[in-house]
Amino acid sequence: MAFFTELFSRPRPQETARYRAALAVLNAMNNADRADIGIKPADFPRIAREMSMR
Repeated sequence: MAFFTELFSRPRPQETARYRAALAVLNAMNNADRADIGIKPADFPRIAREMSMR
C-alpha cells in the first residue's frame, strides 16, 4: 500500500517545455531528414515524449 501512497502523493515532473521544444525540432525537419532517420509525422508525439523524458 505504501507504493500507491508514494505514487500518488509525489508531484509528477512537468516536462511540457522540453516536450514542446522536442516537438518543434521534429516539426522543423524537412522531408529528406525525416526519411533519412525513418520517422513519420504520426510518430512525432511519441518521439517528442521520449525525448523530453531524457
